[in-house]
Amino acid sequence: MTKRLILCDCEGSQKIDAQGLGAATGLSCSRVHSGLCTREIESAAKLIAEGDAVVACGQEQARFTELAEELGVDIPAFVDLRDRAGWTDDTANLQPKMAALAAEALLPAPAVKTLDVTSAGACLIVGKGDVAFAAAEQLCGVLAVTVLQTDDAAPTVSREYEVIRGALTGAKGALGRFHLSLDALQMIAPGGRGELSFTAPRDGGETECDLILDLSGGTALFPAPHKRDGYLRADPGNRGAVAEAIFNAGQYVGTFEKPVHLAFDELLCAHSRAGQTGCTRCLDVCPTSAIMPAGEHVEIDPYICAGCGACAALCPSGAITYDAPPVDNLIARMRVLADTYIAAGGTAPRLLIHDETNGAEMIRLAARFARGLPADVIPLEVPALSTVGHTEILAALVAGFVEVRILLSPRSERTPLEEQIALAAALGAGERAELLDVDTPDALCDGLFGNKPAPLRVEPVLTMGSRRQITRTAAKALNGVQEAPIPLPDGAPYGAVLVDTDACTLCLSCVSLCPSGALMDNEDMPQLRFQEDACLQCGVCASACPEKAITLAPQMDLSDAALGQRVLNEEEPFCCIECSAAFGVKSTVEKIVEKLAGKHSMFADSDAGKLIQMCDNCRIKAQYHSTSGPMAMGERPRVRTTDDYFSKRKDH
Repeated sequence: MTKRLILCDCEGSQKIDAQGLGAATGLSCSRVHSGLCTREIESAAKLIAEGDAVVACGQEQARFTELAEELGVDIPAFVDLRDRAGWTDDTANLQPKMAALAAEALLPAPAVKTLDVTSAGACLIVGKGDVAFAAAEQLCGVLAVTVLQTDDAAPTVSREYEVIRGALTGAKGALGRFHLSLDALQMIAPGGRGELSFTAPRDGGETECDLILDLSGGTALFPAPHKRDGYLRADPGNRGAVAEAIFNAGQYVGTFEKPVHLAFDELLCAHSRAGQTGCTRCLDVCPTSAIMPAGEHVEIDPYICAGCGACAALCPSGAITYDAPPVDNLIARMRVLADTYIAAGGTAPRLLIHDETNGAEMIRLAARFARGLPADVIPLEVPALSTVGHTEILAALVAGFVEVRILLSPRSERTPLEEQIALAAALGAGERAELLDVDTPDALCDGLFGNKPAPLRVEPVLTMGSRRQITRTAAKALNGVQEAPIPLPDGAPYGAVLVDTDACTLCLSCVSLCPSGALMDNEDMPQLRFQEDACLQCGVCASACPEKAITLAPQMDLSDAALGQRVLNEEEPFCCIECSAAFGVKSTVEKIVEKLAGKHSMFADSDAGKLIQMCDNCRIKAQYHSTSGPMAMGERPRVRTTDDYFSKRKDH
């Protein structure tokens, strides 16, 4: 059944062409209402009750959702055409932009995986007595409260909550599973008359709780504390902040659904091989320390992960992928926006990527109180800005956009975004991708209504496959034919391996450890081969090379040669002096013979020196038949019999 777009011009404050929208999107459009949420609410109820409705209003989404629940029908989809398109000072044709936004709203939302987090309400309040005790008095009725007192004030006589003293030496975990370590732990000694006293201090205390209310005013217990579920922190001198934190703490009882933001395939991870550390990009960028080394790969704690997505954007192998939603859904949305905009008669669209909180609110305020968004700027909302990497930027440009701007929010991880934009620029984006760092709606409008980029002379390209495949396809479209590799910034996940052939002994330790199979050997002769397209620039090969003969060269070779194998180093094989079978590198064997034969005690005679020049099979045979082997036991003694004993007895 064709979905119906329910339209409203919000009391005549915007112009909407219902017929044009229907033709551009394939939707069945209602007439254009003026007061759909007020005086024409009955018309809205009738249209929603018919099913398959898409309401073109973002402001009153809660009202229409409640209306659908009262009618007992499916909740309609929503698309905000007013704040994102209709309310603007731009006099250009808005029809292509509205059509693009409506078409994107029709895409099915992928299911989000979740896990259950249970909190029984065990709360640890950290702070000085006056503030912490007051908070405990308010929360002890709904939570099981323990106060970790950080000063020497007299403890309260109330026994509705516990009071302890001590020094926190460690904290880990998240909502429902915090684990803390304490030294100099003292507990209340409840007996006796007068002021309550504490037990003698003891080190090595351990405790668990479901949530932590930190009113100490000191350094946060965790990195990126605002991203740690169940960890509430407030300045003890700010009464409003303390009251808000106390209120929020009281809500953390029950079972909650936490999205699983990432998918991880440990077999693709290039973190380490045989104790040699390789890629650490995700470890370096994770703001919450949710990623930790685990042998040859890393492991991700889904309870700590806040879903910023920076690790997925940086992962060179695709071991970590963002899954809420996946990257192919984001690229599909970009493609639908660009295709629909161009098909509806628009030219040179610009993409504005923003988050669900600060960015969305900034756009709404700009539409209501400032100039709104230009007609050629199409907003795209994402759950986390750091999920946008060089792959998404390049994919947007080859989908039809002429510019990509990322609207920063106050808590955005700026550094990884800057690095990804720099990498995209080197790969062909040039100056068509940039961060937009503004703090007012007027500044947002000024930044977007300024100079527009020149048209991009690239035919739209369909991008498919992994992030690396999408990047390569898009880079080829943007750069055209390139005779030489494109140099990339340090740390880029694409590049070549350079080998010093004078130092390389072809030991092939790099081949055995390469996690992506970019380095290969040749079974028929001593040879080191390399396939550039597969190289992750993880650095395991350089770390493992005993001769330090390997260096990394970040670059992108867009020619077909990068998809095939090339020889980095090769030598003549050494042939066994007994059977003539090739078994090693000639120069290496000759160097060993030169250093050991006749000079080392184990190879002092000529026959022992020849062992170095034999293959495995011949060496074993020679050792077996040797009469001077170091492990030889001499001639086997004769077996003694009864006759031997009798012959020595004098009575016989």
